[in-house]
Amino acid sequence: MLLPIIMIFGIMYLLVIRPQTKRMKAHQSFVGGLKKGDEVLTSGGILGTIVGLTNEYVTLQVADDVNLRVVRSQVTATPKRENEK
Repeated sequence: MLLPIIMIFGIMYLLVIRPQTKRMKAHQSFVGGLKKGDEVLTSGGILGTIVGLTNEYVTLQVADDVNLRVVRSQVTATPKRENEK
């Protein structure tokens, strides 16, 4: 009776929890390595260049004289360039 419940939790751990923690660690590592001049994409789809960093916020330049301050954890990726295919 107890063995099937333990097996279900084990499978759930392997299929759901473990991959999520790996993704979370990779994202934290990515966010921790951000520096000025990096071109990044936010979870809201905003593309910009980092011009300022604090522990909690990133300031992005999205156009000339247009800066946006976003929460650091919302930076999701660096955009792929056309010539990097």
